[in-house]
Amino acid sequence: MKIVITGGGSGGHFYPLMAVADAILDESRKQTLVEPRIYYVGPNEYNPKELFDRGISFVRVPAGKRRINPNGIGMINNAIDAVKMGIGCTIGLIKMFILFPDVVFAKGGYASFPTLLAAKILGIPVIIHESDSTPGRVNAWAGKFAKKVAVSFPESAEHFDAAKVAYTGNPVRKDIAIPLEVGAYEYLGLDPHIPVISILGGSQGSARINDIVLRIIPELTKKYQIIHQTGKDHIESITGMSTLALNGSTYPERYKPMAYMNSMVMRMVASISRVVISRAGSQIFEIALWGMPSILIPITDSHGDHQRKNAYNYARSGAALVIEENNLTPQILIHELSRILDNAQFHDQMAVSAKKFARVDAAEIIAHEVLNIGLSHEL
Repeated sequence: MKIVITGGGSGGHFYPLMAVADAILDESRKQTLVEPRIYYVGPNEYNPKELFDRGISFVRVPAGKRRINPNGIGMINNAIDAVKMGIGCTIGLIKMFILFPDVVFAKGGYASFPTLLAAKILGIPVIIHESDSTPGRVNAWAGKFAKKVAVSFPESAEHFDAAKVAYTGNPVRKDIAIPLEVGAYEYLGLDPHIPVISILGGSQGSARINDIVLRIIPELTKKYQIIHQTGKDHIESITGMSTLALNGSTYPERYKPMAYMNSMVMRMVASISRVVISRAGSQIFEIALWGMPSILIPITDSHGDHQRKNAYNYARSGAALVIEENNLTPQILIHELSRILDNAQFHDQMAVSAKKFARVDAAEIIAHEVLNIGLSHEL
């Protein structure tokens, strides 16, 4: 059996695809099937090591991204990307015809469009997964011909044909799903007696969040320890500015900036943090699995305002507080942190709500359906 996985070129698409790939391989072994050949199709490999470790073959298909309400340079980039997309669709059709997989599993996003178009033309079965409360353009289109549609939020189900929608939650890799407490404080150089706040800005970081954090770390470090994922592009400047900000502080060692967190560090952070500050993308589902209270700061200009909708839909479960970027000030962030950390009952209620929201078997449910459809097509 040949299976194609594809999705937009970000970690929010790539890592859930890896979680489903792991579940597909596990499920095929349980069913004593011949191990399927899995292909990742997209403009780039994103993380070659993750693909290599799973024996997933990479198939390069270019794609272009369309910007909403462009002007100036944006219009020029749209024109260039339109050419890229046209080339990508032609290349995608040729490569998919040669490969002719039994099923395609797609996470949506611009990078998946050429592959999905080719699958539609060639009559290859498609399963899609929508991470956000409101589907993006590609998934909204693909949902019309997909065999099955999996969704992370119940609210997004209304945008698809009810007969083929399943509320599965968002797939999360097993290697970060289970917190790791043993050795966490020692490895991260933290005091087990002082509460920990973690700030997860994603691999690219968040300039707005970084700026606010720098302004309040002298006050925060009086009571808490801070693990701050700054993003690779920001680590040098943040390290320098935090040194200045903490000059003369009593506890400068309580602030730990990191460019990037690997799987082991993420599991450690999950085990020792009392609260997480995060954007409102796919990280929500990892935080929920960890059973951790959170403060979500959605990106203001996300397509379709999906991060804001994600944040409020998740917050309705009782697991998170939301601060919109326009309202984000040092005083408000400190106040919301205090609401959670100074009230043990409120903190614990949020933790329970997070666990209730989490869907631990999302990857397995999707993998089972991918294999079923792939087997029926293969036969």
